[in-house]
Amino acid sequence: MVNRPATPESTPARASAPARPASERRERTRGQVGGDAGLLGQSKLHPFGDLHTLQHLSARLARNMRAVFDGYMRTETRCWAEPLEVVRLADYRTERGDALTAWLPLGMDGRPMLCVVDGAFVVGLLDIFFGGSGGAAVTATDLSPAAEALVTRLGAGIADALEQTWEPVARATFSVGVCESNAAHVSGIEADEVVVVTRFGVAGENAKPVFVDLLYPVAALKPFTQVLTGKVVAKPAEADAEWQMALTRAAMTVRMPVRSVLAEPVLPLRRLIDLKPGDIIPIAFNNDVPIVIGATCVGTGTVGTSNGRAAIRITKLEGPIA
Repeated sequence: MVNRPATPESTPARASAPARPASERRERTRGQVGGDAGLLGQSKLHPFGDLHTLQHLSARLARNMRAVFDGYMRTETRCWAEPLEVVRLADYRTERGDALTAWLPLGMDGRPMLCVVDGAFVVGLLDIFFGGSGGAAVTATDLSPAAEALVTRLGAGIADALEQTWEPVARATFSVGVCESNAAHVSGIEADEVVVVTRFGVAGENAKPVFVDLLYPVAALKPFTQVLTGKVVAKPAEADAEWQMALTRAAMTVRMPVRSVLAEPVLPLRRLIDLKPGDIIPIAFNNDVPIVIGATCVGTGTVGTSNGRAAIRITKLEGPIA
């Protein structure tokens, strides 16, 4: 039984975000999901509603994990969050099949979760680590000790990104366990447990994307039910007094055009067509003329002279500088 929640990324109406090409989406081998989640007599697999909060956290985590992968791939990478899935762990293992996979246990305040990485991606990262191009062929059926150590280091970076991501909604401590090549050797999560699969795509420049999965058991998320069923509220950034002062000083040096319109006579088109040098256009203006900064009238003044030059004495201020 599978339950795929509706997510912002899966809503067709959001046309503002460019869609990733089909080649960057991981194909699912399971059939149609989510269609029977609300049938009479069937219970939901999780108590967290539409999972919008967790989806927003995944999008934020993708941004935070980008720096982790940049360091190992030695190139600028793209990292994005795929739509969430809710599935039993046994079904997830079946979907992955017998392909070489790194299963890295993580801890969330002591409760188990999993980081799952394609073995071919790990082998490529190890090749880059030792000076290669990352195109090493995968021939082994198990990960080498060096590859497992690399996955553990990668997991430590992901754990730090998880703590940074979760901090605005809940303080949680994430730890890293021992990497395994065989899912059966991973302890702490039973095969029939329900997990929330958060999948992240990672790709270098013009490279085919790979996918890293984080699996949250529903039991591990239950202590955070209240925050997961509410809205994500970002922690407000503290004001930087020195930066604000520098910004104010810079703004005070901006030069603005100040002008005054003495008169705006209105003439018929036939008169304008017949104008020639020497013609006189009569004008009339009041004692007070408008003072305009940019496109905003900020006051009025009287026309006169100052130090032998035409000038305007301000008689009234109004608007934003009054």
